[in-house]
Amino acid sequence: MSYPGYPPTGYPPFPGYPPAGQESSVPAPGQYPYPSGFPPMGGGAYPPVPSGGYPGAGGYPASGGYPAPGGYPGAPQPGGAPSYPGVPPGQGYGAPPSSASFSGYPQPPSQTYGGGPAQVPLPGGFPGGQIPSQYPGGQAPYPSQPAAMTQGTQGTIRPAANFDAMRDAEILRKAMKGFGTDEQAIVDIVASRSNDQRQKIKAAFKTMYGKDLIKDLKSELSGNMEELILALFMPPTYYDAWSLRNAMQGAGTQERVLIEILCTRTNQEIRDIVRCYQSEFGRDLEKDIRSDTSGHFERLLVSMCQGNRDENQSVNHQMAQEDAQRLYQAGEGRLGTDESCFNMILATRSFPQLKATMEAYSRMSNRDLLSSVGREFSGYVESGLKTILQCALNRPAFFAERLYYSMKGAGTDDSTLVRIVVSRSEIDLVQIKQMFTQMYQKTLGTMIASDTSGDYRKLLLAIVGQ
Repeated sequence: MSYPGYPPTGYPPFPGYPPAGQESSVPAPGQYPYPSGFPPMGGGAYPPVPSGGYPGAGGYPASGGYPAPGGYPGAPQPGGAPSYPGVPPGQGYGAPPSSASFSGYPQPPSQTYGGGPAQVPLPGGFPGGQIPSQYPGGQAPYPSQPAAMTQGTQGTIRPAANFDAMRDAEILRKAMKGFGTDEQAIVDIVASRSNDQRQKIKAAFKTMYGKDLIKDLKSELSGNMEELILALFMPPTYYDAWSLRNAMQGAGTQERVLIEILCTRTNQEIRDIVRCYQSEFGRDLEKDIRSDTSGHFERLLVSMCQGNRDENQSVNHQMAQEDAQRLYQAGEGRLGTDESCFNMILATRSFPQLKATMEAYSRMSNRDLLSSVGREFSGYVESGLKTILQCALNRPAFFAERLYYSMKGAGTDDSTLVRIVVSRSEIDLVQIKQMFTQMYQKTLGTMIASDTSGDYRKLLLAIVGQ
């Protein structure tokens, strides 16, 4: 299959990811434990993956290179919380010593939203086959990044000035007290505070009222609104670890979620996730992946789990030329495919290096590496490899595509919508919105507004910044 929308040249790299100070945020001890039965733990919250993979090859390359200048590792969070290395050993992620296992999280019955699992229609084969016919001339919408966007990234949520955790806690308490709930007050506060500030509100609430804010919110909210609010109150590392655990729990595995998280985070983020997964759930992430996946897909995810991608930002053109040659000989240039060669190069090289390799590959073979991967692989390993390449080309465009397919057609894949909006809200959601408009000729806000309703819609739009 050819992928004309991905020209061999013209995707400027995406330096400056993540922005300084947003690499890993760990709250003060005592702020992690979540109440029992946090959103759906059964398999039902995320719709089943259609066979043949998912549009947009859901996922994201493991942490390749994008440290911000001077930003790595352990740069303090804007609010001042130290990054992971500062947490004393044995007290991983602020869980009290007794609750370091997963036992406190029972599994509520699997939930579906809006009367049934969202069915996300698959275009002709976005990972697997032809380019969807809705693009004129079969052009897939993977535009090159405008120069203005290569100067770094920014989130739509910034820390609030004159922040007062106790005042916010009091407003939230009033909003939930008495008969009915003042959802608007909750939306106003949650959407205009950074994650770090939300952790401080959570701590202030417990100090002032001797109650757990999360439990109170859970008792007042339900459905998508509940999932969105709880996601916003989880520290980012915990949210990623929780999402991975949730994706592998119960019957079936949500492979797209594994790809989307493990293939998109930086080395530091991946290492923090692995530690958090162990300290919070008492489980080994790599072991869980091995028992839930198999074959070349399993190997790719285990590679991603190491958090060991080269993060050197300079490009070695000689190596790009040699890698392109090796990839050609491992795939198009022989009968069958040497999968381990693809795994080795795509799992270890930095993103700028992979971008140069893709350009060298096009010059050398007159073929596009993305479409070669489509011809040589299928299923989830194809999605995973393509995700890594798409991120090397244009990371925000990858997320824009995932958001589009979470809402396109009948039904909405709310868990994907929530996960991407929340997890990118302080990293690169501004650029994702720009790419979305460029790729689909409508804004992310208009699509969210037409696909959701009520307070859930209000809060999503407040985060997206419409």
